[in-house]
Amino acid sequence: MEIIKDQYFEGERPLYARHGLYIENVVIGTGESSLKEGSDIEAVRCEFKGKYPFWECRNFTVRDSIFREGARSALWYSKGCRMVDTLIEAPKMFRRIEDVDLERVKIPNAQETFWDCRGIKLRDVEIYKADYLFMRTFDIDIDRYRQQGNYSFQYARNVVIRNAVIDSKDSLWESENVTVYDSYINGEYLAWYSKNLRLVNCRIGGTQPLCYCENLFLENCTFDEDADLAFEYSTVEASVRGHIVSVKNPTSGHITADSIGEIILDENRKAPGDCVITTR
Repeated sequence: MEIIKDQYFEGERPLYARHGLYIENVVIGTGESSLKEGSDIEAVRCEFKGKYPFWECRNFTVRDSIFREGARSALWYSKGCRMVDTLIEAPKMFRRIEDVDLERVKIPNAQETFWDCRGIKLRDVEIYKADYLFMRTFDIDIDRYRQQGNYSFQYARNVVIRNAVIDSKDSLWESENVTVYDSYINGEYLAWYSKNLRLVNCRIGGTQPLCYCENLFLENCTFDEDADLAFEYSTVEASVRGHIVSVKNPTSGHITADSIGEIILDENRKAPGDCVITTR
């Protein structure tokens, strides 16, 4: 393995197409595509300032490092990325990338991150300013997670989320095969047009949640006071602890809660319109 320590690189493609490379305490300055087309790379205590360092890379690990804002769009079109104890200040990270494993990573400026990816595993990850996160991304496994940013998980498929706090308007729109355990999801218009969404031991906040859903399942969930007008035009099986402010025009299934403030069944109901709503 080639070893490079305590050096500074900048410009166009300074470490292009290297294979079997270990870099430690290296600074990648201004420039582009520093490690592009490389494979079997390990970067430890490095600082990335230039654009596109890990494009078209295979099997690389980044530890105890930092991606500065100038390293935007750093990880695209690659496969096999493990990242540990790293800070990412740059936006538009992780596009069209497969097999990503992040542990103890913080991304405070995560606009348009994780687009068109497959095979994402996150543990102890915090993501903020994350509008349009996980767009069209498949096969996601998340545990111990915190997120702030709207329009997340749109068109996502095959997702499992545990022990999360997600603050996101319009999250999970048109998602499919998503299960969320032991989490708090807060934001308007949660999961509209989703299919096969399962929420277990979750707390839900924000107006008009879970409308236009197909095959929606809730087990032992709670609703905040602002989570009104729920389940419109959804097929749903829901067991809710506590109070729901209002339920409006569910299409079919069963909804049970300790109490419901208002049940709206008006002339705009859609067939079959036979959802059974009960209180304990």
